[in-house]
Amino acid sequence: MSIIHRYITAAFVRYFSMVLVMVVAIYLSVDFLGRIDNFIEDQVPVGKIALFFLLKIPLIVSQITPVGVLLTVLIIFGLMNKNNEIIALKSSGISVFYLLVPVAAMGALVSVILFMFSEVVVPISVSEANQIAEASDETPRTVPRENIWIRSAQNIVHVKYYRPADEMFSGMTIYFLDREFNLVRRIDALSAQYHQGRWELTGCMEQSFRGGAANGGDSEPKGPSQVRQYDQKQLDLAVSPEDFRRVARESGEMNFIALGRYLQKAESDGYDATRYRVDFHAKTAFPLVCLVMSLMGAAVALGGTTRDGMAVSFAYGIIIAFVYWSVYSFCLSLGYGGMLPAWLAPWCANAMFGLAAAVMLLNLE
Repeated sequence: MSIIHRYITAAFVRYFSMVLVMVVAIYLSVDFLGRIDNFIEDQVPVGKIALFFLLKIPLIVSQITPVGVLLTVLIIFGLMNKNNEIIALKSSGISVFYLLVPVAAMGALVSVILFMFSEVVVPISVSEANQIAEASDETPRTVPRENIWIRSAQNIVHVKYYRPADEMFSGMTIYFLDREFNLVRRIDALSAQYHQGRWELTGCMEQSFRGGAANGGDSEPKGPSQVRQYDQKQLDLAVSPEDFRRVARESGEMNFIALGRYLQKAESDGYDATRYRVDFHAKTAFPLVCLVMSLMGAAVALGGTTRDGMAVSFAYGIIIAFVYWSVYSFCLSLGYGGMLPAWLAPWCANAMFGLAAAVMLLNLE
């Protein structure tokens, strides 16, 4: 490694550490101010509050690392521009692409580290933090707990609302089907709980349908032949609360391999898993943004637009990060809605910003 490369690499490590600590502290402060009232209102112990925010740090680090890389590169080359070091190097015959080598190498290295960190540490910390938030009536999950459908053997179970904190199910409907998939029986319950291997239903209405193979009639049900009301009813089903927890899991609580298995199972069971498939491809697309941001930051800074110092570098970094995150979120939304292929949606922002950075760097040279 040449002296110039060692100089840029050492500056990258130094400024990146400073930026990461500063941005994490700001993020935690804002999150703390936004949540503390709810925690106090729910009388959550101080120890659990501290643990919750401690467990949030890995997620915060994984989210703001690309921004940290961008700001770091802008600061390095911005200060070198301010001190006329870039001009001196260029006048000595040093190419712009030569200066890019350590920046691109560090961006690629951070991308690999971020992927591994997001696979090993983040899912565990997110799951633990969500459990604390659930216990305090917070709902930080992005996947809704409403309208969950589960198919098991000859039954289809629908739950209007599921609260994992106390394993309470509200508005449960169970459809019993025959071998030809005809509806033969339906049970509606106001609430349900799982106790000692059996479901205990409260406020039930049971309907048996005429027709269907089970009743020896036509293949199409002709309406309810019997309707019964129960205050309490016990029922054996081949589903358990664990099945509902799996359905309600967030992508952030699973690593790349676990999400792939979950996705495969959900699709084999006939569920629409488009959102999970988009998140599956985002697991590899998002860490690579560190490399993209290192090139984008270099393209902007080496163009001489940040020679006024660190304040201007931060301003450019915030603007670029905001635009990237807006484009990235918009593309993910298109993927969730099926308007973009699931594999393409998470890569669109990387491709657009990577191409823009390449064009800017070629113009500089």
